Amino acid sequence: MSIAHWSTQDTPIGPFTALVATDGAVLASGWTAGPAELVAVMSPRLRPGELREKRDLGPVTTAVRRYHAGEFDAVDPIPVRQLSGEFLQQAWDVLRTVPAGKPVTYGDLAALAGRPDAIRAAASACARNSAALFVPCHRVLRAGGALGGFRWGLPVKRWLLDHEAAVR
Repeated sequence: MSIAHWSTQDTPIGPFTALVATDGAVLASGWTAGPAELVAVMSPRLRPGELREKRDLGPVTTAVRRYHAGEFDAVDPIPVRQLSGEFLQQAWDVLRTVPAGKPVTYGDLAALAGRPDAIRAAASACARNSAALFVPCHRVLRAGGALGGFRWGLPVKRWLLDHEAAVR
């Protein structure tokens, strides 16, 4: 039976919860007050058999705190584990290279992931991303600059984008 640890910390935009494998990889994360909503969006093959609350998740907790303080690259070295098809895996990898303060469009993401015509698939990669912040899908906008969607709400997405633009 696999075990994962979870922790919730306060951020300027509400509670942020991360679910972490025993090896330190983020399995799911987002602006929610507990793990239930996160487990629901994970790949069934990655869902832990047991969840244990832990006050501090070490490097993950530190990275979340540092990110919200303006050190946007603090989340970059944190390993992430998500499972899906080849294109979604590629899109998630590409998302981790999009710099803070320099959002891209869904079309840009599709092209960067090697399939320029797969704009809907790029949007699906963002929608199915279970590791928000560590895989920064909030940095993807619609053509023309509209926010598009965000699992954790458009006010959270707007705050993240403004935060990254202001501290650049």
